[in-house]
Amino acid sequence: MNHDDNEPHVHSFWRRPAGMALATAALIAGFYMLREHWGHVLGYWPYLLLLACPLMHLMHGHGHGGHGRHPHPPGRTQDDKQ
Repeated sequence: MNHDDNEPHVHSFWRRPAGMALATAALIAGFYMLREHWGHVLGYWPYLLLLACPLMHLMHGHGHGGHGRHPHPPGRTQDDKQ
């Protein structure tokens, strides 16, 4: 990657002091929000876990890795596997 020495290096928002302060405040607020509402959150964990299963299958694409789609070495068939 070629960078000109004349161009100033622009940091992303999250690397700037304002971005770091915002991220820190969000983490602290999230921590206290979770502590105050832990009873409510804990009641939803089983449903969130059940919802995660189909979402993971959708996000990973072809189900269980595409059974039978892997190429076989020449001269060997699936019936030869034991």
